[in-house]
Amino acid sequence: MILVTGAAGALGTLVAERLAGRGDTVLGTRDPRQIQAPLPVRRIDFDDPDGLSQGFAGVDVLLMISAGYGEDDTVMARHGAALDAARKAGVGHVVYTSLTAAGDHLPYALPHRWTERRLQESGMDWTILRNGLYAELLAGLAAPSADNRITAPLGEGRLAAVARADLADVAALVAVDAAAHAGRVHELVGEQAIGGADLAQAHGADATYEPETLAQARERLAASGAEPFQVPMLIGTYSAIAAGFMARTSGDLRRLLGRAPRSPLAAAAA
Repeated sequence: MILVTGAAGALGTLVAERLAGRGDTVLGTRDPRQIQAPLPVRRIDFDDPDGLSQGFAGVDVLLMISAGYGEDDTVMARHGAALDAARKAGVGHVVYTSLTAAGDHLPYALPHRWTERRLQESGMDWTILRNGLYAELLAGLAAPSADNRITAPLGEGRLAAVARADLADVAALVAVDAAAHAGRVHELVGEQAIGGADLAQAHGADATYEPETLAQARERLAASGAEPFQVPMLIGTYSAIAAGFMARTSGDLRRLLGRAPRSPLAAAAA
């Protein structure tokens, strides 16, 4: 049996669509009543360690979509509880959606690396999908204003962005053939690095890109109602892109998909 966690999230929803109709797959979410899913649903709440062992009962392959919304200690506690419960329940293989190696400069990299280490030391078979940053995330970080101006502290930096749908495709493919990927770390970044000027061009001839400073962006984000932990996360993301650390591309995505990846610019513009 395959269990996909995070079924209510954006990535989990896409994975569920790709696995719909399979008789060996169930979905996990903290509140099954809140989603309409194409597969059976179980309650899987990483913040409820006592209930996880029952939720993982009978599972052979766990596709563990990271629960990254929170401070580092919160995320590590969630992931640690899930891995402990999976091992106790007899789960044989865990496929974990992590963060690209280029993301080590990002403020939220630590929980991912910590989880990778815990997984590799767990005694279960494992596969790590090191996901690049979503093109859709970049679209949100550098969204055009009403007058079609993109204002963001990206400088001349570029991001090897990847369409979320491609990451869902890979996660589904690996989950159903997990044994073939045991002990593997896949780098799932895009083949095209895009920046602020590229985004402006994708939004039309009248769109412009106007870089701002990190201080200006911090002030804007703080006034937006973002959670306190989100502001440094977003500023750190801008900074890493602007500094050129997120531009490295890879061919792993194409190799696993068996086709060309989707256009990150098209995904961002959509």
